[in-house]
Amino acid sequence: MLPDFRVRQRDYLLEIARAITQELDLDKLLARILRISIEMLAGQAGIIALKESAGWRVAAAHGIPPAFLHYLEPLLAEEKVRELNVAELNRMLKELAYTASMGLLNGVGLPLVAHGQVIGVTFIFRGYPDVFSVNDKLLLQSFADQAAIAVFNAQLYTQVSYEKQRLDALLDSAADGILILRADRVIERINAAFERMSGTPRDKLQGRPHDDIVRWARRPEGLTLEEAETGGWPLTPNAYLYVEGDLQRAEPPALPVGITYAPLLTADGVLRNIIVTVRDITKFRTAEEIKNTFVSIISHELKTPVALIKGYVSTLRREDATWDRAIVKDSLRVIEEEADRLTTMIEDLLDASRLQAGGLKPNLADISLPELAERLAERFRTQTDRHTLVVDFPKKFPVILADEKRIEQVLANLVSNAIKYSPGGEIRISGQARPEQLIITVNDEGSGIDPVDIPYIFDRFYRAEKAVRRTKGAGLGLYLARAIVEAHGGRIWVDPKPNSGACICFSLPRQPVS
Repeated sequence: MLPDFRVRQRDYLLEIARAITQELDLDKLLARILRISIEMLAGQAGIIALKESAGWRVAAAHGIPPAFLHYLEPLLAEEKVRELNVAELNRMLKELAYTASMGLLNGVGLPLVAHGQVIGVTFIFRGYPDVFSVNDKLLLQSFADQAAIAVFNAQLYTQVSYEKQRLDALLDSAADGILILRADRVIERINAAFERMSGTPRDKLQGRPHDDIVRWARRPEGLTLEEAETGGWPLTPNAYLYVEGDLQRAEPPALPVGITYAPLLTADGVLRNIIVTVRDITKFRTAEEIKNTFVSIISHELKTPVALIKGYVSTLRREDATWDRAIVKDSLRVIEEEADRLTTMIEDLLDASRLQAGGLKPNLADISLPELAERLAERFRTQTDRHTLVVDFPKKFPVILADEKRIEQVLANLVSNAIKYSPGGEIRISGQARPEQLIITVNDEGSGIDPVDIPYIFDRFYRAEKAVRRTKGAGLGLYLARAIVEAHGGRIWVDPKPNSGACICFSLPRQPVS
């Protein structure tokens, strides 16, 4: 019997040795170690408890009644049990097994020690005392040591797998593009954001040189990676490199990006990886362009009326000249018109600022759109003798709940544009009543809106090239018109009609938005 038992002991050790190299799934490994332990110690049941930062936890169990396990798990998690060492824990489990089985079961505990620290304990329940020879104890210690190494390796593998999953999730959820380069600038890793930016599948990007993928449409601002490395970069672990420009893509147009390069050095100061962060700066560049456009347009548009007002006032105040009444009257008319234009522009700028700060809030009241349109048309008829203003609404057109001042502002802007951009002819303000909404249209007989400009005419500060040449303005009128209409729950659009002049429509819901 003895030789056979020794053979079985050798087999147990060999199986544990295989487990160390073959099994990295922690749950499967623990179940395997527990099964071997129960067989080797001729037990009836067993548990493996692992020591974690929060205390002891039952990580594997075999042959344990559910009721006893449900009692044991919270017991191990108690504050007083968390601080117990292996010997104290074994003594507690022995007493518990003896009491619960009314003296029928005893127990054997094998501490799991890896790299000098206790990581857990295997406790086997059996029906006789733990009396072992010196050889048995050496065998048990060897088994426990190998089992501990296997558990430690599996825990380490689990932690590494978790960290990899977390890194994958972090990379793929990042809004910025991220590339990880080897020291030779070959792409080792790439995330989903850069895949979208480049328009090329990541499997066609990984393994390629950085310079094949990061190609500039024109000379970027700042040193490129190649230029920086030629100059000795990186000299320190915190030597970040930033470059900004237009990134060429699989499909045009080029994408404005800002790229940061961060070196990852070994303890010896040798470059191991380069972490590349690619940020889409389209919005920032657009904001900068809007700011520059704003400064350019406003500085010009504000200076013009101020200069005219100052010029006429200076002329009228001259003491060496005498002006007849007609000249004075004409000069005062120009001063008044330019002051009104200045006031309108300032009000538009204030409205644009309010819109940026929190939107326009309509002051709702019952209004009759036909009456509003007729009143507006009558006012504009005195300002032009080249156009005929026609108001065309069906009879019994519905009254609508809206902000009269703001809707008048929208219509006034559309009619004013029609007068400015059409040489003459009819300007028609018309309306349609539909079940859910009312549609208002302003149509002129001019040359119409260039299809190239249609997508942008409602943008802030946008002015078509033709408009810049022919009329003054800051490019805020249609932007504010859209904001007002959308604040009412409607929309505004251009109805493209070739050779039929400009036709701009907007809708208002018959029931106000809540």
